[in-house]
Amino acid sequence: MNTASSDTVRALGLCSGGLDSILSALLLRKQGIHVEWITFETPFFSADKARKAAAHNAIPLHVIDITPEYITMLKDPPAGYGKHMNPCMDCHAMMFRKAAEFTERNHYHFLFSGEVLGQRPMSQTANSLRYVAKHSGADQLILRPLSAKRLPETPMERSGLVDRQQLLDLSGRSRKPQMALARQWGIVDYPSPAGGCLLTDPGYSRRLKDLLEHNAALTTRALHLLKFGRHMRLKPETKIIVGRSKADNEQIMAVVDPQDDTVIRAEGIPGPTVVLPGKGTKEMLFLAGAICAGYTKTPLDAPAKIQVTRSDKTETITVLPIEPKDAARFLIH
Repeated sequence: MNTASSDTVRALGLCSGGLDSILSALLLRKQGIHVEWITFETPFFSADKARKAAAHNAIPLHVIDITPEYITMLKDPPAGYGKHMNPCMDCHAMMFRKAAEFTERNHYHFLFSGEVLGQRPMSQTANSLRYVAKHSGADQLILRPLSAKRLPETPMERSGLVDRQQLLDLSGRSRKPQMALARQWGIVDYPSPAGGCLLTDPGYSRRLKDLLEHNAALTTRALHLLKFGRHMRLKPETKIIVGRSKADNEQIMAVVDPQDDTVIRAEGIPGPTVVLPGKGTKEMLFLAGAICAGYTKTPLDAPAKIQVTRSDKTETITVLPIEPKDAARFLIH
């Protein structure tokens, strides 16, 4: 619930759920500023940490799914990618732009974030912060309380909405000052600083790059499937996902669309769930079935019965297993 009075300064913060987000919000709240948070969701990152931080610190949180627009940007980010498929600068610019639009609709005075100058080598250098501010269209609205004294004075500080003297001058990669402040303020429950974005993960990035190279539709379902199993490209138009464990099989099946995808399992014996997005040709179904059988305990020279389920219809085919080391040539690297 919004408890701010009409004459209270209201600020909206971009929240990752980490310690820096928490400190920046509490720093402003100690000035009597009413703070709320906004966070964004896509298949690549969730709002779970932000929800937890909001609950622990009694800060209202707004969660917005930006998947369609994010995917469009991801295909060709103006500032390019980081080490993997992470378009960090354009990602941040988009989030600030979305937050600025929300700010205008809901009458906040300014935006803030927990960014610390120099903490991240790609997205938090002085040039990166300027890029984000410029390309978000919100350059006159953004305050970064933890590094404010090392950055140019903002309109909010000049106008007296925020007391610059109560802001901080943090910089660099050390987190000791933040941890000391957390102890001082009694903050004990916060996540580690490790990033939660799948686009920084090498394996996930390779799989995503493969989808882009083969002009596959970047649907939400396809992007979630990239998180699980072994991914194999059988032909340019055909790929399969092979579960690694019982838990993996269950996670894959939670994402599968039974009307659009083909599910392949060994009949009568434990083994992986194999998913072929789409229908697949007869040749590809037999190849996928042979790979599936190879991950079971079926002897390599013994025929294996494989169940193929498509659009709620199941048929049984017989294949000879392909040994995992031979199937490895199909793995997406």
